[in-house]
Amino acid sequence: MEEVREYRALFAVDIVGSSGRGDVALEQIRQVLSAALHASFTRGGVDWDDCLRHDLGDGMRIVAPAGTPETSLIHPLVHELTARLRAHNLLAGKPTRIRLRMALHAGSVRVGRDGTVSGRPLEVLARLLDAEPVRAALAQAPDATTALLVSEHFHETAVCQGRPGIDPAAFRRVDVREKEFAASAWLHVPAYDGAPQATGAAPDRTASDADAPAGNTKMISRASGHGVIYALGNGTMNIGGKK
Repeated sequence: MEEVREYRALFAVDIVGSSGRGDVALEQIRQVLSAALHASFTRGGVDWDDCLRHDLGDGMRIVAPAGTPETSLIHPLVHELTARLRAHNLLAGKPTRIRLRMALHAGSVRVGRDGTVSGRPLEVLARLLDAEPVRAALAQAPDATTALLVSEHFHETAVCQGRPGIDPAAFRRVDVREKEFAASAWLHVPAYDGAPQATGAAPDRTASDADAPAGNTKMISRASGHGVIYALGNGTMNIGGKK
């Protein structure tokens, strides 16, 4: 089978506490997650149909098309996905509510003609998705919907330059030690309504999107177009891992 090496941005998600909910509930939340991912990638300008997707059972691994800017997998994708899942959770019963761990990495992978992808970057992505700091972040913030862990490499290429919509101060460096993998990574927890709140100005619910600088705690109410109102937060709560 012919394979080529390509530099690709990699995104993975895992549903927290999916076991024990039963087949019906799991299928429902898988459908909700798939639809939210599709819409969020599209909103971020990434062609969903051109992505290479691998079903993880209670999550998904997504390999972005070659040439996709890493920044597009953070802004607006991460907060768009968080907002859509929060909108779902407002109306869902407990068995079908979704909280999500997310991981981002990028690197040179082997891509087969049949769409299979392999290589060390996928192992790194898997370790990040399962890492203790991102698990602890959601455990310590029960009202948070998502938590994101990005690799050191991804942080250098997509976060630390402070591109529009991406605030480097919204990411906290943590140590990751999973199996044979040990490295630094960067944790980001999109804003949520519980305490403690991130530092910054008090919420202003009257300002427009254009007035909201990246990284503050402003909450913006939006209509989804389907009769659902959800809050889109640009702030973060930073949680450090062990040093």
